[in-house]
Amino acid sequence: MFESLIGLVAIIALFVIISRQQSRIGLIERELGALRSLVLSGATPQAKPAEQTANDSMPADAAIAAATDIAPPSAGEAEEGLSTEVEAGEAASGPWAAGEAAPAGPAPAQPAAATQKPDIETALGTRWAVWVGGIALALGGLFLIRYTIEAGIFGPGVRLSMAAMLGLVLVAVGEFIRRTGFRVPVQGVAGAYIPAILTAAGAFILFGTVYAAHGVYGFIGPALAFTLLGAIGVATIAAALVHGQALAGVGLLGAVVTPMLVGSQAPNPWALFGYLAIVLAATGVIARLRDWTFLMAAAFVGTGLWTILYMTDAPGTNLPVLLFINAVTLAVLAFVWLGRRGGETEPARGFDWPSIAPGFFVSLSAMALFVDPAYAPGDALPGAALIAALVAVALYRPLALALLHAAGLATVLVYLGIIPPTSVASDFSGGALGVDGLPAALADTLMLRIGIFLGLVFIGAGFWAARKFAASAHIRAASWAAWGVVAPLVILLALWLTFGNLDRDLVYAAIAALLVAVFAAGGEWIARGEQPPLQGGAAVSFALGGAAVAALLMLYMAFGSGWTTILLGAAAIVPALATRWRAYPVLGWISVGAVIAVLGRIAFDPTIVGADLLSTTPVFNWLLPGYGVPALAFGFAAWQLARTTNGRPRFAMEAGAALFAVLTVAILVRHAMHGGVIDTGAATLAEQAIYTLIAIGAGAILIAIDMRTPSSVLRYGSLAAGVVSVAFIVIQHFAALNPLFTDESTGEIPVFNLLFLAYLLPALAAGGLALYARDKRPKWYAAMLALMAALLAFVYATLSVRRLFKGEFIGLWSGLGQLETYTYSALWLIIGVALLTAGVWLKSQVLRIASAALISVAVLKVFLFDMSELEGVLRALSFIGLGAVLIGIGLFYQRLLTRAARGT
Repeated sequence: MFESLIGLVAIIALFVIISRQQSRIGLIERELGALRSLVLSGATPQAKPAEQTANDSMPADAAIAAATDIAPPSAGEAEEGLSTEVEAGEAASGPWAAGEAAPAGPAPAQPAAATQKPDIETALGTRWAVWVGGIALALGGLFLIRYTIEAGIFGPGVRLSMAAMLGLVLVAVGEFIRRTGFRVPVQGVAGAYIPAILTAAGAFILFGTVYAAHGVYGFIGPALAFTLLGAIGVATIAAALVHGQALAGVGLLGAVVTPMLVGSQAPNPWALFGYLAIVLAATGVIARLRDWTFLMAAAFVGTGLWTILYMTDAPGTNLPVLLFINAVTLAVLAFVWLGRRGGETEPARGFDWPSIAPGFFVSLSAMALFVDPAYAPGDALPGAALIAALVAVALYRPLALALLHAAGLATVLVYLGIIPPTSVASDFSGGALGVDGLPAALADTLMLRIGIFLGLVFIGAGFWAARKFAASAHIRAASWAAWGVVAPLVILLALWLTFGNLDRDLVYAAIAALLVAVFAAGGEWIARGEQPPLQGGAAVSFALGGAAVAALLMLYMAFGSGWTTILLGAAAIVPALATRWRAYPVLGWISVGAVIAVLGRIAFDPTIVGADLLSTTPVFNWLLPGYGVPALAFGFAAWQLARTTNGRPRFAMEAGAALFAVLTVAILVRHAMHGGVIDTGAATLAEQAIYTLIAIGAGAILIAIDMRTPSSVLRYGSLAAGVVSVAFIVIQHFAALNPLFTDESTGEIPVFNLLFLAYLLPALAAGGLALYARDKRPKWYAAMLALMAALLAFVYATLSVRRLFKGEFIGLWSGLGQLETYTYSALWLIIGVALLTAGVWLKSQVLRIASAALISVAVLKVFLFDMSELEGVLRALSFIGLGAVLIGIGLFYQRLLTRAARGT
């Protein structure tokens, strides 16, 4: 009963103080209005020295005096206004008070030194001395009490009385100085406001006195100590209206710490949070009057910390108390801190930073009500109500956009937490964010209903607000649209993974299809509200992107893996076709998203339908539509985008089409070469030869397409295909899979065998591509392919000779015969001459250099190897053949040079 009476008295006193200050603010506004009307009417203002304008910590009286210094009325009007103010009991005071009336007429110019920034001497004498003096006064009071305790001069009651008197004297002196008024004509010393320093020191001493009376000596009980400390804190906060923000911070700190200083054997949560609600409301009113954002944020943080502390450490739970303090927090934010004064309009843009604190703490309370059954035994409706309240306040006060983000994150974390077998929680013990924690303690039907409710809340509020702000505040509109699609999609996904049929669930698929229609229609509705309309800004992009994700979920829910991959690839056509009617930038990127999604599908399961269901029939199996249909769809989408929006999405779709075309052929080859099994086994030389031919063919196709429809993707893609094919040849054909080193069977057929497939066909293909790429691609590209074609032909001829002498297996360890050795020399000379002829005919310097290199190798072989290994007629024939070829080459070059000289 006593506590209730004290609380009622505190509330009445608070509202009396607030009403008194509001009347004073009204008087100030009327005075400023009169001054403004005088200026507008043409009255000559009296010149005054330039004064520094009041900041957030500037007292009210100082702000009044600064305003009157700028444009004072005439002498008669000034006297009339002054008398009116004195009659109202509000004499001007503070360091910027007007003081004596200035004479009429223009004032003499003040020296420039008066407006300069203070030096070190001025700072030491005006600002630092005042702050240090205030701290010294507060500490001196405490040290005096300590000395009397140690010396035993006075009893505890006398000591506490003296300390209380000292605190009251400091407060009274500060008020006396404020009302007396003084002037500090130096810039940069607003923080050295002496009345505020003295008042803060007095409040500090009073806090310590009351706490000592309760905690040290036990003179007063917890109820009276709690009431006195709270009253001191609230009074200090109220005094900040005339003393500045720093004093409000002192009072708020004392008020928030008070419940921690006063212990009780039977704590009452209603008394605690009722007191915190009064402190929060009082701080909100004062912070709103002065626009003190830091003070308001600190009050929200203090209340939120007490809420979390109660939820974690309290022995019992009280759900109504939690709902009460969260409701008060949101009410103070919406109706006090962000409340609009008369004539004010809601800003079109902006962000309220103090609203981050209530958003964070209220969302934590909401998640606790979902997760911990101690707060919601079998029922989480209060948690859903708090989330909906966050969305409602964010919708009512657009500046409090942080509440929307807090509500969205809380919803996402709660519904991700219901997915079995774990829930989302933080685990920083290993230095990373883990997935572990308590599952939401809810029944299946209740979770479904809450999910539907929250999904509708986010969709309705999100799209309505996005449409409202689409023309004026793009970031705000995008935020609303983003959470309008993200939260419902996460809820749908979580419910499907938890309660649905993961193989095929047509009910959830129908819900996903409904979301596709709602998001697409919502995106169009938002786009019509843009200025100019139908621009496809960020909000529209989020809405249409959400429709695309919903379509992806629908395909997964309604179809098996095979049809999902096929339809997902084909779906890339839809946004590309939509660019015929709407030029939204996001449409092309949605098609690119389809490419990424299909790549993810085949990376997860390259067999499309699973290894067990994949047919062993070559070509005509699930692989053909699973890879081929996306390739065709991506190609069509690229073609469509090239004729409408163009840009980077078109290039990405071209790359996707080329990649899937190559993958289609390659995967079918892999399937056929391995007997219908797609595994991770090493490729054979025959399989690798097919991959090389595919890469060379892809390079040629890309060049041909690029010639018809120029594209940087096609240009660089053709270069990449050529480089990849060369890498395949050098690494696989010449080294890793060379039958000379692996002793792999080359086949029983004399000509059409493994050597034909692995070396001769790639040589012809590389040569043809080099010839086709001349004058279409850089010189190094054609030269690289021509050189590789020559090397492949050389290796084919050499290995064919080896097979002629050794048979099916041509491993190097089977040795060399004399006739085989001589044959290599003759063959290399013949190939060298052939390359020389082709180089002259094709005017290819690369082929001529390759011919010279090969003949040089043959010369070295004859002189170094044949001379020691061959005997008899073979040795003689080797040297004779070499000499004849070299003389013939010399004669050929002489005639060639002679013709060139005659032609000139």
